[in-house]
Amino acid sequence: MSEKRAADAIIVGGGVHGAAAAYSLASAGVSVILFEREYLSSGGSGRSAAGLRQHFGTEVNCRLAKYNLQCFPTLQEDLGGEFDLEFAQWGYLWVAYTEGSMDQLKKNVELQRGLEIPSEILSPQEIKRRWPYLGVERMIGAAYCSRDGHINPHTLTMAYGRAAEKLGARIKTYSPVQRLLSSGGKIRGVEAAGEEWSAPRVLLTAGPWSTKLAATVGVCLPVTPERHNLLVTEAVEPFNCPMTLCLDDGAYFKQLPNGTFFFGRDDPDEPKTAESGNSAKFLEGVTKSVLQRIPVLKGTRVAHQWSGPYDVTPDHQAVIDWTPVEGLWVNCGWSGHGLQFGPSGGRLAKEMFFGEKTFVDIHSFRLGRFEEGDLFMEPAFI
Repeated sequence: MSEKRAADAIIVGGGVHGAAAAYSLASAGVSVILFEREYLSSGGSGRSAAGLRQHFGTEVNCRLAKYNLQCFPTLQEDLGGEFDLEFAQWGYLWVAYTEGSMDQLKKNVELQRGLEIPSEILSPQEIKRRWPYLGVERMIGAAYCSRDGHINPHTLTMAYGRAAEKLGARIKTYSPVQRLLSSGGKIRGVEAAGEEWSAPRVLLTAGPWSTKLAATVGVCLPVTPERHNLLVTEAVEPFNCPMTLCLDDGAYFKQLPNGTFFFGRDDPDEPKTAESGNSAKFLEGVTKSVLQRIPVLKGTRVAHQWSGPYDVTPDHQAVIDWTPVEGLWVNCGWSGHGLQFGPSGGRLAKEMFFGEKTFVDIHSFRLGRFEEGDLFMEPAFI
């Protein structure tokens, strides 16, 4: 008997936002089919550094991030306990070396504390007292939140997908969508592997690949790809190192529960592409940047390096909105900080599907803001 190629909702993209949306919709009784061109978490989600933070400089992101951190402590159990999410709350430290960066961190923390996020400003002396292995030379100060931390991006995405399947969602991996289908200004489904699949609602969560797919029904998304690299070290004894980022040069590092370290660094010269690739320039630049902040890792061997795509918008904020094509809505453009918004993204997908008032006002994320010239910049991004 042939499979019924229809559902209440089709999701395009098997990253964390697509998988979380599938779970959230299926838990509400919605018939869902999710299409992923490779395997769940094969795009930007699985290649993420997977830090979890509440340190943002816009109120809407702070509110959404606060919700995420309320979900993560019990999420592994909530999703069935089949996958180890490796959730760890070792904290998140944003360091500054210039007065301008320090002023911005102080503004961010003032906003966060007004929303009951327990962030604090630390002096270099306090940083050295808490984490003696960190280098603080020329550092002015930092912002820190102890409740932030880490999660495994692969198992997080796969856990959402598996939980969605248990609720009846159909997950179609290695099933790339060639185009969206519409007629009379309304979405009617997708074409995948030469077959048409119908649904009155389609959610596009395909990261930087969303732009090309949206264009097949005449929707322009100002979302472009950027390649970012990660370096992974050999494992050393875990010492609960907080994820540490520098607002001035875009470098960051964190230790994983298995003892390995991730090194990353923003590089404006990286190609604007969703294709993977590595460079010796990144390897040299990131090690120099990171080792001045954690010199104890000098001599630790590099295990491997990989890259993945950011999906970037002009104001480094996501697009979460219904499009001009009736029934088509999008969630993409997170500009490098989207993995941690899986729980809130899933909840928003369900609320939008049913026409409910969203638990956080997401008007700022509307697609129309670009034509209106009403951008809202996120100051806390790398």
